[in-house]
Amino acid sequence: MSSSPTSDIVFTPTVKEIQERLGSRDKYAKREERGGFEHLINEDLTQFIGQRDSFYFGTANLEGQPYIQHRGGPPGFLKVLDESTLAFADFPGNKQFVSFGNLRDNPKAILFLVDYPNRKRVKIWGDAEVIHDDPELLRILSDPHYEARPERVIRIHVKAWDANCPSHITPRYTEQQVVEIVRSLKQKIWDLEEENRMLKNETSS
Repeated sequence: MSSSPTSDIVFTPTVKEIQERLGSRDKYAKREERGGFEHLINEDLTQFIGQRDSFYFGTANLEGQPYIQHRGGPPGFLKVLDESTLAFADFPGNKQFVSFGNLRDNPKAILFLVDYPNRKRVKIWGDAEVIHDDPELLRILSDPHYEARPERVIRIHVKAWDANCPSHITPRYTEQQVVEIVRSLKQKIWDLEEENRMLKNETSS
């Protein structure tokens, strides 16, 4: 590990100057004294990743032009390989291959994961690579019950990650989550109606 804090991956001298000018530098300086952002994938992050069915994947070309893709799949399709490595199977898309081209020229990438119902988000910085010739890894990352057929693997070597504030995250729910919420509400209504019937019987007897 470098002696510089891991948060320097995004807190450049220019960023720090702006933080100083706008009044937030002290807070982040204290975190830098403790080493900055997390850099190893712990149990909490593993669990968070395992529950996600989508995330946003950011890359940039040699000119610095950023590009973001939405990546989706069955829950847990982004997998933890070890404490410093993530990977996911790449499914067919529109075949523009912008992310692939960017990663060939510039391996730096960021993953942005959001838990909308619980208003949590995690940012993961690292170096990413596209792997075309590892059938065993592709098998490990594939879900046989998912309808899309994976074509290749994208592997991310994690450099830093940070879970930050829930401000301005609007709760959103998947279809399955809505079904479960409605089922729970129906059960509560049934229980209350049953309790009401029992009370009526007791008062009338």
